[in-house]
Amino acid sequence: MGAGHLGKIHLRLLGESPRYELVGFYDPDLVRGKQVSEEFGIRYFDNMGELIDAVDMVDIVTPTLSHYDCASRAIREGRHVFIEKPVTHTYEEAQELMELVEARGVKAQVGHVERFNPAFTAVADAIDSPMFIETHRLAEFNPRGTDVPVVLDLMIHDIDIILSVVRSPVRDIRASGVSVISKSPDIANARIAFENGCVANLTASRISLKNMRKSRFFQRDAYISVDFLERKVEVVKMKDAPSSPGEFDMILQNAEGEKKQIYFENPEIRANNAILDELETFATAIETGGDPVVSLKDGARALDVALRVIRAFDEPARVEPS
Repeated sequence: MGAGHLGKIHLRLLGESPRYELVGFYDPDLVRGKQVSEEFGIRYFDNMGELIDAVDMVDIVTPTLSHYDCASRAIREGRHVFIEKPVTHTYEEAQELMELVEARGVKAQVGHVERFNPAFTAVADAIDSPMFIETHRLAEFNPRGTDVPVVLDLMIHDIDIILSVVRSPVRDIRASGVSVISKSPDIANARIAFENGCVANLTASRISLKNMRKSRFFQRDAYISVDFLERKVEVVKMKDAPSSPGEFDMILQNAEGEKKQIYFENPEIRANNAILDELETFATAIETGGDPVVSLKDGARALDVALRVIRAFDEPARVEPS
């Protein structure tokens, strides 16, 4: 469902994928629907109900406000659903969808596409118990998407990535947001503290002069940098220095006299189409009965934290007494 900018990308990829038989699509905009139908040579359904009746899986690429209505109708009819991020408009709606999925025994996946970015997948297994994370997601201004805060438009990508590698409950959130062009914040910064001591500092902007999508993970004896835009990684690790270092070995010595050797790893980054990968892994989950890579629970948790960040905009900053 949905034939906007991203919806058309999904239609093209579903049509090309051998894992799916593309039956057709629905969009409430009749003019756009007819145009896209002619462009792709696929059937345009006159209403949502007819589309749901004709398929096994529904791909929901509509405005966020309509996600719950589209998904709940499809799930009640026993259809599997793929839902673009954010999963729903409210956390309560996401909870209801989880209950519906459980009751109807269908599969659901949320479109947090950065999980499939080849730079991230190349190092995901190496990110182990990070204790400090810093992310920057900056974009040049584009009117599309400015009807929602930058947290739900951009920052939620990094929130999902962080929650996937920090396996600990969120303890505290502090945030600030500034509206520059839009009626909702265009620039935001959030500090998320977890119960295990990890701290994540996130910055997002949609009025930057250049695009940037970088995350840095700091953990014991390792620093890992992921460039989601350029699809590059840096992995710097430390280990106990050998008793007889080589001429070109990089050795550090701390105040206690302990010596560490610095070395670099270069994981292989395999080119892919991340949107196609997320759609095809969902097909695998449906066919095998396995768990989707990004579950409804994952999408709901990312939405919950994103909404808490937005609420934190209005909370006064706490100052510790001297």
